[in-house]
Amino acid sequence: MIRAKVNDKNQFDLLIKDKLVKINDKEFELDALRMEEGAMHLIIEGKSYRVRIQSSEPESKSYQLNVNGNAYSVALSDEMDLLLSRMGLADLAIKKVNEVKAPMPGLVLKLIANPGDTVAKGDSLLVLEAMKMENVIKSPGEGVVKAIRVTAGDKVEKNAVLIEFE
Repeated sequence: MIRAKVNDKNQFDLLIKDKLVKINDKEFELDALRMEEGAMHLIIEGKSYRVRIQSSEPESKSYQLNVNGNAYSVALSDEMDLLLSRMGLADLAIKKVNEVKAPMPGLVLKLIANPGDTVAKGDSLLVLEAMKMENVIKSPGEGVVKAIRVTAGDKVEKNAVLIEFE
């Protein structure tokens, strides 16, 4: 069973087996055709749905979908997630990030974050030039910047620690 939360408000329990899908307590026959990578055509109870994955974050099991031209945010929880939540251990599944490392060798062009800054997942931290391309290094999670281990103009190797979090 999978629990889907749509647009942070509607919640559904899903069970998919062969050509049968159960949404909450109602069963439907499902006909699915994969059109291309990230897109499919579904027919449920004679109704046609074109579904395209706009973006995905597999680690957090969250997806941005386009269904027949309408945008939806979908967060999924599998049975293990639900069990951890019922036991009050859901926070243990969240990966704590203590530092950000250079994903490739390069030149630090610009620092965006400063020590003491509170950052959210996806916030820009610094700009790293590699192979004549500017790469914005973003925060992998929420936290407070403890220390910045580089300065603008520094050359760094792959896996060099750039920023530490509290």
